[in-house]
Amino acid sequence: MERRRVVITGLGALTPVGLTAPESWQAVKDGVCGVAPITQFDHTGMKVHLAAEVKGFWPEEHLGKPEAKRMGRFTQFAVVAAREALASSGLEVAKTDLDRCGVIISSGIGGLSITEAEHDRGLSRGWDRVSPFYIPTAISNMAAGQVAIDAGFRGMCSCPVTACAGGTNAVGDAFHYIRDGYADVMLCGGTESSVTPLAIGGFTSMKALSQSGDPSRASIPFDKERSGFVLGEGAGILVLEELEHALSRGAGIYAEIVGYGATCDAYHMTAPLPDGSGGARAMALALSDGGVAPEEVDYINAHGTSTHLNDAGETAAVKTVFGPHAYRLAVSSTKSMTGHMLGAAGAVEAIFTALTLRDGFLPATIHYQVPDEACDLDVVPNTGRPARARYALSNSLGFGGHNGSVLLKKWEA
Repeated sequence: MERRRVVITGLGALTPVGLTAPESWQAVKDGVCGVAPITQFDHTGMKVHLAAEVKGFWPEEHLGKPEAKRMGRFTQFAVVAAREALASSGLEVAKTDLDRCGVIISSGIGGLSITEAEHDRGLSRGWDRVSPFYIPTAISNMAAGQVAIDAGFRGMCSCPVTACAGGTNAVGDAFHYIRDGYADVMLCGGTESSVTPLAIGGFTSMKALSQSGDPSRASIPFDKERSGFVLGEGAGILVLEELEHALSRGAGIYAEIVGYGATCDAYHMTAPLPDGSGGARAMALALSDGGVAPEEVDYINAHGTSTHLNDAGETAAVKTVFGPHAYRLAVSSTKSMTGHMLGAAGAVEAIFTALTLRDGFLPATIHYQVPDEACDLDVVPNTGRPARARYALSNSLGFGGHNGSVLLKKWEA
C-alpha cells in the first residue's frame, strides 16, 4: 500500500496559558506559568489548592447560549478549538469532499462535572428528575461527535480513551488513517475539563497530585523536589491533511507528521515500568515508522508530568532509544507551564512541537531548581532558546500503561 505524506495545516487550542494556539505558544515561549488557585469550586479543607485552569473563557461568546447549554465544558473547548483550527487551515468546507474528512478527538474523563452535578440532583430530587441532557453531554465521545456535527465531517468519527496518552493516540491514529488512504482531512486532538472536587480528591487520595501551595514549585518536571502533577484543562485540535490535497489548495503548512508508535507496558494500573521500556518501544516504533535514525532527532516534548516515577522512567527510556545521543538532545516539559491536561495533553504538546520546528525555538522546563541525577538530560531549564530542529518527538504515557509517541518533521517545501 502506498504511504501518503501527511502535513499539519491547522491549529487550535484553549490552554491554561492562552485562549488560542498563537496566544498559548507565545506564552510558552515567554515561560508563562498557568498554575494558580482553583476557582471552579470551593477547595477549603482539601489538600490540593492549585490547578491549571483555562482563564477568561466565556462559552456564550463563541457558541451562543442555547448551543453552549447543550455542551459540557470539555465539548465547548473542543468545538471552539476545532473552529480555530479549521479557520487557520483555510479549508473551504463547501469545496471539500466531506465523506473523506473525519474526526478523532480524545477525552480521558469527559463531563465529570456534569456527572457530579446530576448525581447531586438525583439524590435531592429523585433519579427520574436528572437532566435529559445528562448522558449526551457527559459521555467522552461527545466532543468528537459535536465537532463532526459543527464541521459537517462525515468520515470516521472516534474517541480514543487512553488516559493521558489519548491526545497523542488521536493524532497518531489520524495520521495513519490519512497516510493509508482512508481520508484526506482529519480534525484530531484532545480535550479535557476535570478540575472538579471528585477529580482533585481522587487524584489526591492516590498521591498523584502536588500538594504544594506555591505555583512556582508545584509543576516542576525533572526537578529532584517534584512531588506530583498539577491538574490542567483545555483542548488542542489539529487539522491533518494529505500533502497533495493541501498543496492543491495552496494551504500553509506548519509541520509534517512522519511517524507514530503506540505500546502498552502491560505492567500496572497506574505506575509505569521503572525502566521506561514501554515508552522506549513507543519512541522506537515512531522512529521506525518514519524511517528516521535516532541521531536525526533534535528535540523531545516529554510527557514530563512532575511525578517521581514518570520523569525518571521517561529519562531512562530516552537513554535506551538514543544512547549517547540522548545527551545531545533537548528534552523539555511544557507541563511545567500548562499543568497536566490529561486527554488533551498530547494534542496540545503536538501543537507546541510543530511550532518548535516551525520557529526554531525550544520551550523551557520552567521553575527548574534542583537537578536530579535520575533526570540528567538537557531539560532546557527555565528559559527557552533558539535552536535549529529538523525532527522532534512528542511523548505521552498514560495510566493503564498506554504509551504514545508522534514524530514530526520541520516543513521543507
